[in-house]
Amino acid sequence: MSIATDILPYIPQRPPFVMVQTLEHSDDDGAATWFTVTDDNILVEDGLFREPGLVENIAQTAAARIGYLCNKENKPVPVGFIGAVQRLKISRLPATGEVLNTSIRIRNQVFNATIIDGAIAVNGEVIASCEMRIFVSE
Repeated sequence: MSIATDILPYIPQRPPFVMVQTLEHSDDDGAATWFTVTDDNILVEDGLFREPGLVENIAQTAAARIGYLCNKENKPVPVGFIGAVQRLKISRLPATGEVLNTSIRIRNQVFNATIIDGAIAVNGEVIASCEMRIFVSE
């Protein structure tokens, strides 16, 4: 069951650049989101959700996590920036209509820098993964 079906209060992004739909899980260790790829998505080309969309989906899952935690503490949702993407592996691009189940795990967090491991699965098959460094604006 989703803990947030309206994702906008938890992320700084706004349409048409929203790449997550529901927040399924969020805690100190990580988060999970769902996202259905649609034909009208700005990062869909020839019926496929392109590589930048996959990276942004992982980043926005991390953003939803921190936004949810800040919201619980009545703090403003911070803006984050991708500092680096490493070990990006994409086995295939998802097609429109497919549902992405994205999860992130916190590997390390020091001050305003967080290192995460992210993975995107479709029907239980991991189709993309990476390590990402994210910096949060204070």
